[in-house]
Amino acid sequence: MTTPDARSGTGQPAELFFEDLVPGLTVDLGVVTVDGDEMVAFARRFDPQWYHVDADLAGASRHGGLIASGFYTVSLFMRAYVDHLLSRAAADASPGLEELRWLAPVRAGDRLAVRVDVMGARPSTARPGLGTVSLTGTMLRLGPDARPEQEVLRTRFRGWFAVRPAEADPTEADPTGTDLIEAAPTGMDPTGTEPTEGEPAGSGPSDGGPSASGPAEAGPSEVGPERPKNAPPRAEPPG
Repeated sequence: MTTPDARSGTGQPAELFFEDLVPGLTVDLGVVTVDGDEMVAFARRFDPQWYHVDADLAGASRHGGLIASGFYTVSLFMRAYVDHLLSRAAADASPGLEELRWLAPVRAGDRLAVRVDVMGARPSTARPGLGTVSLTGTMLRLGPDARPEQEVLRTRFRGWFAVRPAEADPTEADPTGTDLIEAAPTGMDPTGTEPTEGEPAGSGPSDGGPSASGPAEAGPSEVGPERPKNAPPRAEPPG
């Protein structure tokens, strides 16, 4: 199952992570064509100023016709950003933007080339497991020959992206289980059995008997059961 940190901005498994978004990287976000009906419908809903919605007034003004709401234009940028980058990257939220500029009017039928440039990247101090990426987004109006004519939008912003999940190293696992023995709590026999009362930790049935290298040095009279603490003196046999 793909974890949330390994999903893209659209919920699919991510293929790009914070480590991939290095400064100097430019990502082509494609070309969008401004739909006139959508442009006006957006303005009527969210920004109904006359030069966005009234064709007669706009045509008689210095604008020479309807122009798009700047917020419609930046919405086109956002859609291209999601379609071509966030849909592939392990994107989290954005902490905000530093600049948003509308540099030239946008009109119905304009073809706008969209791109984003990575300006900086550093691990996030506020969100462990994420990196903060500084980005510049631009939109350029294309001429009839599909060559850039004019920059119409520029924005500088930041985004949070998940760091690449660490993969488990199979060599770190101990198939023999010796790690469990070494990590046994104090007072616990490595075999997993707790010592009985009065028996030193780690002792077992073979303690005091022959060792793996040879017979024990102690004779039968030198090794016996340990007496509990505070026990009364042992009675000596009558002699």
